[in-house]
Amino acid sequence: MYKETTLSNGLRVISYEMKDRESIGIGLLVGTGGRFETDNVKGAAHFLEHIVFKGTQKYSCEAIKEKVEGVGGALNAFTTEEISCFYSRIPAKHLAKTFDVLSDMVFFPSITKEDVSKESGVIIEEIKMYHDLPQYQVLEFLDSLMWPGHQLGKSLIGSVETIQKMSNDDLRGFHQEHYSGRNVVVAACGRLKHKELVDIVQAKLKKIIHGEKKSFVKVPEANGHPGVKFFRKPIEQMHLALGARGLEINHKDRYVLSLLNIILGGNMSSRLFDEVREKRGLAYSIGSSFKSFQDTGMFTVRAGVDNKKIVDALKVILHELKKMKQDGVSADEFKRAKDFYLGQVVLGLEDTLDHMLWIGEDLLCLNRTRSLKELIREIGKVKVQNIKRLAQYILDEKYFKLAIVGPLDDQNEKDLQNLMNIN
Repeated sequence: MYKETTLSNGLRVISYEMKDRESIGIGLLVGTGGRFETDNVKGAAHFLEHIVFKGTQKYSCEAIKEKVEGVGGALNAFTTEEISCFYSRIPAKHLAKTFDVLSDMVFFPSITKEDVSKESGVIIEEIKMYHDLPQYQVLEFLDSLMWPGHQLGKSLIGSVETIQKMSNDDLRGFHQEHYSGRNVVVAACGRLKHKELVDIVQAKLKKIIHGEKKSFVKVPEANGHPGVKFFRKPIEQMHLALGARGLEINHKDRYVLSLLNIILGGNMSSRLFDEVREKRGLAYSIGSSFKSFQDTGMFTVRAGVDNKKIVDALKVILHELKKMKQDGVSADEFKRAKDFYLGQVVLGLEDTLDHMLWIGEDLLCLNRTRSLKELIREIGKVKVQNIKRLAQYILDEKYFKLAIVGPLDDQNEKDLQNLMNIN
């Protein structure tokens, strides 16, 4: 189904031909991100994501945008704790020209002193923006509770202090250390031939050094004590984030966790949405999610809550989590969760860009790919009793961490601490 080639310098190329499409989604995925940084260059991976758009050895900042947007394409990038990705979606006939631009950005950025100085101001404004948005700020606080002192517990974007100190030499050093053949996957989906893609990549990047995949500091054993972080802010809504233990990305129960998440808070028919919003009107937004890394993970419940109802909202959330542990799920909601999960995957894989990210991230992080048939087979293996079993592990109260941003008072904080069994 998917075709894969490894070049002599370790760079991997993977593709999927979608004959009925007129577009191609293509990306260069680099195995680095926030957790590979040290404190003195915190935010470097995200900074690089910005700075490569400012110009390369071959293309100016204006030319980068014009070459892709000028043919109707879109160009973007994102950074996570473990991945930096640079991608584009373009009409199929412009594959070669687009890859030339993308690969130049990734491997041959200019990183000038002048560009770094100007872009640091842009990133500092981005930091300020996120600090003004409590729904994002509360998640940073939660990360710091879940992984105290670890890079995963620190802001991915860095701080004003680290960004102000970041130099072009710092960014060049980080780039040279992590952007090598062995640490990059080129992925593409759409109207293309694999051999054509490999030939394009080989011609452009055959001289890139092999390099090695970089290690990171593993997360220590989880702290078996509940924790809270309250940040008083005069806003019109309380923002709550409750964190619990999660699973690493390749855990045997990763599909069980996906279904558990859907049943608890993954859509509008989930338990939390129904109980907290529909039945009681305690929150406008309520849902759950999870993130998984190579060695750890976190399950999260998020809510935007009426200022006067924060204690009641947390009571209901904790009750629903406890109920899941004790009673498990019904056959009907279990089936609906399976159907929803597979339906969302099928819809996503119809898009050339989403499909590219699917195979690219799998190859980069798991060193393998999963076909839709395999996914359907693995979901079919999950039994209803597996949900309760995993819930009893994930939703262990002694590992819960709670972050809240909003107009809290002393009584609020006391009541919330009592609910979390913190004296």
